[in-house]
Amino acid sequence: MSLAVYAAGALCWRVVDDKIVVLVVHRTKYGDVTIPKGKVDPGETLPQTAVREILEETGLAVTLGVPLGTSAYPLSSGREKIVHYWAAEVVDHAIERSTFVPNTEIAAIEWVTLKKARGYLTYERDVEIVEAFEALVRQGITSTFALIALRHGKAEPRSAWSGPDASRPLTERGVRQAAGDVPTLLAWGPKRIITSDAVRCVATVAPLAAATGVKPHREPGISQDAFEDGDGDVRSVVGKRVRSRKTAVLCSHGPVLPEILREIALATGTMPGAYLADAANLDTGGFSVVHLSASNPSSGIVSIETYAPAAD
Repeated sequence: MSLAVYAAGALCWRVVDDKIVVLVVHRTKYGDVTIPKGKVDPGETLPQTAVREILEETGLAVTLGVPLGTSAYPLSSGREKIVHYWAAEVVDHAIERSTFVPNTEIAAIEWVTLKKARGYLTYERDVEIVEAFEALVRQGITSTFALIALRHGKAEPRSAWSGPDASRPLTERGVRQAAGDVPTLLAWGPKRIITSDAVRCVATVAPLAAATGVKPHREPGISQDAFEDGDGDVRSVVGKRVRSRKTAVLCSHGPVLPEILREIALATGTMPGAYLADAANLDTGGFSVVHLSASNPSSGIVSIETYAPAAD
């Protein structure tokens, strides 16, 4: 069986005259109307691809919102193409800075209403992605933000470390994981970085801080020491992040992550379940992206994406 071809894209949207409109592209080569997307480049993750392709095809710099699903279809080569899509709200600043000009790939870009998009898009598979977004709109979920629960990179083992547990550094592998996670984390545009004060957590978010210019806030309340001593403060840390409604990374430890996910659920009125344990069960360097409604966080968790640590 031929290997699948993976691609990613986004349904870009904004509000114009109190109406939600979405972006479609008119492709030069195929003469069709579709949602911007493109193939994964070597070494890329799907979220990276989605952001890069939107910029290349439409000139718009975006960050990702909630996932909208996948489409799969056969290519003329006999291989299957699998495309992952996200919603992406386009802010005024991105419109103002758009670099789009018609080119050999994209002849034109056009903002259309959801109703027009359903009858305008060439492919039914694209209509299904629009309908997935419409389902969120009907629930009152448009603008979203994410709380990203990140497990620190691989650290020196406790058994081989003579100093305090909180002073254990990352191994070389952990350093690679921390750096390797950055391009994917950037796809959601984190505005805050919250980290346990343990050395291994602070070191894990250092590359992300350098890439974003966001100064990490050290929070003992989500440290493993505090957790084991019974004086952690996960609830207030998570509550503050939900109230702020800004995308944030929370870097902590394996034993603390289930409590972080549980508190996100409790803070947003979400029914608990095994899915929370799955999202918290991360390898070192792995992370889960928890999407929440910016207009009404108490409406619950919209979706959760989980990513393995960067290859090393």
